[in-house]
Amino acid sequence: MKTLTMLVTLVLISFSINAQDISKNALGLRIGDNNGFGGEITYQRYLKENNRLEFDLGWRDSNNVEAFKLTTLYQWVFPLDGSFNWYVGAGGGVGSFDAGLTDGTFLFAAGDIGIEYNFDIPLLLSLDFRPELGFNDEFSDNVDFDIALGIKYQF
Repeated sequence: MKTLTMLVTLVLISFSINAQDISKNALGLRIGDNNGFGGEITYQRYLKENNRLEFDLGWRDSNNVEAFKLTTLYQWVFPLDGSFNWYVGAGGGVGSFDAGLTDGTFLFAAGDIGIEYNFDIPLLLSLDFRPELGFNDEFSDNVDFDIALGIKYQF
């Protein structure tokens, strides 16, 4: 039992030594294609240790549909190696759409998993996968999968 306690303590110390500091704020773009919402403005806010909030504002303006959506995610960040981190999160959001003959609002639940590289300069690159489950029969009532590249300025 004493050996197990020592081993757990050493592992926890090594994780805390290697942990990347999460920037207090990060602002940038998230570029993917989730149900036609190509680009999103993204903002991350540090909460504590390895936790942060992410807010994304996406929009779509095409011949058939005009829409926007706001996503909020709570994320846990874990060190991988050097400047690489991986993260996982959960959240959801709300949106509005106008498709000519139909319009309305929709809700969705979202998950998030990704990797990121934290440069020595205030730049953060990320690649993530975000499944979303929509709750509106007229716009989105199924699971949408989004893979996106993010580029953020940290401050």
